[in-house]
Order: sequence, then structure tokens, then C-alpha cells
Amino acid sequence: MKKLIRSFGYAFKGLAYATTSQLNFRIHLFATALALLLGYLLHIAAGEWQWIMLCITIVLVTEIFNTMIETLVDLVSPDYNEKAGRVKDMAAGAVVIAAAFALITGIIIFLPKLLLLFNHAA
Repeated sequence: MKKLIRSFGYAFKGLAYATTSQLNFRIHLFATALALLLGYLLHIAAGEWQWIMLCITIVLVTEIFNTMIETLVDLVSPDYNEKAGRVKDMAAGAVVIAAAFALITGIIIFLPKLLLLFNHAA
């Protein structure tokens, strides 16, 4: 049981590191809070919540993997190396793909509800 509790401690330590050291991770956390707030205020359906939670998970996980890859590449290749740079670029590209998917999903879910809300207010 101690091992299990310790492993959660390491996981939270990793999340804390990502949060304190990575600006992009904090930006994604802000976007997460915004999406959750919008979902709550707009009373999105259960299926829509599933898509939002999937997007949040994919973006945060890819951002953490990006940080892991960048850290590991810096460790094994402290000097400039073209191949190491490509690896880091591809890891960042994965985050861009995930974030684009999340943005498009958010637009599909939230935009019609926001437009309806603004049309009723006008």
C-alpha cells in the first residue's frame, strides 16, 4: 500500500512540475477551466461533456508528453543536434494537433449555444 501511495505522490509531483515550469501547460489549464465553466453555464448534454473531457485529457496528456520528450532530449543531447531538434518539434506538433482538435470540438459544441444565447439577449 505504501508503494501505491508513493507512486501517486510521484505522479502529483510530476503534475506540479508541469504546472509550475511550463507556461503552455498553465495556458491549457486555463482553457480547461474556461471549457468547464462554459459547459456548466450552457448546460451541455452528457455526450457533449464526454467530448469536452476527451479533448481536455488529450491536450493535457500530449502537453505532458511534450515536456517529457523535451526534457529527455535535453538530457541526452545537451548540445545542438538537428535530429534532437526534430524530435522536439514533432512532440510540439502533437500538442498542436491535439489543441486544434479541442478547439474545433469546442467550437462545434459551444458556438451554436452561444449564438442562441446572444440572439435571445438581443
